[in-house]
Amino acid sequence: MKSKIEAADKNYEEDILSSFERGEWQSVPNLKDEIDRYAANAAAALSKDKRINIRVSSRDLEDIQMRAAEEGMPYQTLIASVLHKFVSGRLVETVSRPKTRSTGRSKKQASG
Repeated sequence: MKSKIEAADKNYEEDILSSFERGEWQSVPNLKDEIDRYAANAAAALSKDKRINIRVSSRDLEDIQMRAAEEGMPYQTLIASVLHKFVSGRLVETVSRPKTRSTGRSKKQASG
C-alpha cells in the first residue's frame, strides 16, 4: 500500500508530465550558461570545509527546519544556502520587516 506522500509525489509527477506533453515547457535561452551557473553554485554550496557552531532560538530553529522540509532539504543545507546567498549579494528580502517595538530605553536614558 502506498503512503500519502508517495501518492502525492506520483500526482505531482503526472501533473508535470501532462504539462510537458501540452507544450507548456520551454527551454531557457543560453541553456549551457544556465547549466554552468547552477553547477558552479552547487559546487560552491557543497564544498564545505569549515564547521561553525551558532546559537539560535528554538522557535527560529523550528521555523528553519519546517522551511527546509518544505524545500526537501536538510536544515543545515538550507542555512548554508542562505548564508552563501547573503555573502554573495544574492539574498533579496521580499517580505517587509515588522516595525520594531520600542523598548523604552531611549525614554529611560533621556530621563536619567
